Amino acid sequence: MTHDVKQWLDEIKALQQQLAEREAEREAAHTSAEHWRELYNKEAQQRRTEAKLAQQTIESLKATIQRLQEGFPHLKPGGTGTGDTLAQQMEQLAADEAKAKLVELFRERDLVLQEVARLADALKVEQAAHIQTRESLTTALGDTMDRLKAARAALTGTDGPAATAAEAKNPLLMLPPINSDQSPA
Repeated sequence: MTHDVKQWLDEIKALQQQLAEREAEREAAHTSAEHWRELYNKEAQQRRTEAKLAQQTIESLKATIQRLQEGFPHLKPGGTGTGDTLAQQMEQLAADEAKAKLVELFRERDLVLQEVARLADALKVEQAAHIQTRESLTTALGDTMDRLKAARAALTGTDGPAATAAEAKNPLLMLPPINSDQSPA
């Protein structure tokens, strides 16, 4: 009879050890999931901030282009400035001065247009990188959740959520009943 009790105690200790291991695995999975969630949120916030800054820069450059084009309607691509307006402005400035100013404005406009195009491309690249990062972090979070579910299933000894919370916390409730033949004396 002492042998049976010792066997039961050994089995209880083994089950308690397994329970402790499963709980540690579960806690590790929770910690990992929280870590990935924090990384995802931080990355998403950074991407949103960068996209917002790029959009503000693009808007600022567009406003600069608009101001330049309003000040000099003949500089607009396909502009509506008439030859008379251009002639009047040219008469006001010395010929060399006007040419230099015109060349300078064309260069500035071209630089601003290039900057707008560069920032638009950078924004597209940043958005693509954000999508890829979001997908990677979502996949990692899903994998972590799958591991957590597997650890819970292993802990409860079932494939589904059939075990009650009391059974998951107390391994003694899962022991087989003692036969009346084997009752301790």
